[in-house]
Amino acid sequence: MHFLGIIPARYASTRFPGKPLADLGGKPMIRRVYERVRPTVDELWVATDDERIRQAVEAFGGDVVMTSDTHRSGTDRCREACDKVGATADVVINIQGDEPFIRPEQIEQLKRCFDEPDVRIATLAKAFDPEGDFEQTLFNPNTPKVAFDVHGDALYFSRSIIPYIRGAVHTEWLRRHTFYKHIGLYAYRTETLRAITLLPQSSLEKAESLEQLRWLENGYRIRVAVTPYDTVGIDTPDDLARAVALLG
Repeated sequence: MHFLGIIPARYASTRFPGKPLADLGGKPMIRRVYERVRPTVDELWVATDDERIRQAVEAFGGDVVMTSDTHRSGTDRCREACDKVGATADVVINIQGDEPFIRPEQIEQLKRCFDEPDVRIATLAKAFDPEGDFEQTLFNPNTPKVAFDVHGDALYFSRSIIPYIRGAVHTEWLRRHTFYKHIGLYAYRTETLRAITLLPQSSLEKAESLEQLRWLENGYRIRVAVTPYDTVGIDTPDDLARAVALLG
């Protein structure tokens, strides 16, 4: 099976313009992501709409493909990149360009989901720490949650807390039930990627601002693999400073 990795990378960001090129321990962040992922896939491409990012990727020897500046999501950008460079790909893996600490084990776990021929889309989740802080975890709308069935297929994704624990105060919920944080790493069979990017926005997607709800509403099953590893996303310059500290 041929796995194609694509890292969508935009220069324009409301909270952190130029984020893919931000210096992280002497390397641009996009390079950190690229070098961690490259050994795990058959091909890896950065998909961008910005000439500065193209030049930076080529400077460190990476593969880069130019895409439209009108895409609404990283999934749409992946589809265009796949059409341009992924003729032989069976599965496309959409890798977040702002998570420089992504682990190869996470990519390998996603890949293994496709050992089952009926899996069309896969993603990851991690259990919340039962001793974690309720306000900073479950109550945080910037941390999407996922609930899934006994087969590991997603039932729903939400920025709200799912499920609701009846008969217990909120501060006890983490100790009463295992809640799962959605890790925004996706893989799709190539023909499925092409199909889902043709779907119109759905009502649940608009309500929660989570594009994967469009796929669920249209009958696509999403396999959820549980990983023991969290990710460290960089959304602001303050996040970058913390990431530099993690590098040691």
